[in-house]
Amino acid sequence: MDYYIAVDIGGTQLRAALYPEGEQKAVSQKRIPTQTKDQSPVDRLLELIKNIMPSQGKVKAIGMAAPGPINPKTGILYAAPNIPGWVNLPLAQIVQDRFKVPTLLGNDANLAAMGEWKFGAGRGYQHLLYMTVSTGIGGGVIEEGKLLLGYKGLAAEIGHITVDPNGPLCGCGQRGHLEALASGTAIARYVSEQLASGVPSSMAELPAVTARDVSLAAEQGDPLAREALARAGRYLGRAIADFLHLFNPQIVIIGGGVSRSGRYFLDPLRNSIAEYVISPEYLHGLVVTTASLGDDAGLLGALALAQTVE
Repeated sequence: MDYYIAVDIGGTQLRAALYPEGEQKAVSQKRIPTQTKDQSPVDRLLELIKNIMPSQGKVKAIGMAAPGPINPKTGILYAAPNIPGWVNLPLAQIVQDRFKVPTLLGNDANLAAMGEWKFGAGRGYQHLLYMTVSTGIGGGVIEEGKLLLGYKGLAAEIGHITVDPNGPLCGCGQRGHLEALASGTAIARYVSEQLASGVPSSMAELPAVTARDVSLAAEQGDPLAREALARAGRYLGRAIADFLHLFNPQIVIIGGGVSRSGRYFLDPLRNSIAEYVISPEYLHGLVVTTASLGDDAGLLGALALAQTVE
């Protein structure tokens, strides 16, 4: 039997899964911490892949999803957030040389888009925009059934478009990016600022507000929580209107933890799209929905990438 190995690399944990050819259900899956005192993250990655190799059969390809800017054409990871030393790292080549198996590397948000397109909410669509709204904002674009990569594979950094030039500082160092205004981190920061200014809320007694706290408070009727989610939804919807003008997708899929905040986030998002789009033709037939793969989006995106190897 032939297999594919999919790997999801994060700053906190490494996950790997073994899939029989033609299947999207793993027969084996393992996860380990990315960093320990006595072993480098690269060595830990190689050990993880070794431990999930099948005892019999052939591995046709290894697909890996990793955070940060990546050149999927060369397999070089330019910089990985929260993994010290991973700068200009030829990660795909390192893994390929170790296991003698064709190895491909892609940005995790791009590959989540690919996973949702092939296995999730985007099945059957050839023009797709995927956005993950969590700690940060990332995503990917499927155009004519192919992942949009750009010249160096750096396309679709959709969390880093400028929405408000005078807005808050983004984690990347620029001001007013979408990520700084509509991510889970941004929602929690906005609520914390409002609480500090004296706005009343059921969240006032929390030691540190998270986006999850805001979502729960909104369900319980907290006005500040509902305002914070609506504010983020409006910013995201305005950005999506711009993306409709650029890419004209059939479907927009919203993933990540914030997408599970429900109507207090999604209704303002949809209303904002309709307000800012330049023609109703962009909306005719457009599907706006939430992702279906959950935490497995990265792994299944890495599987989809591995399956591109003939």
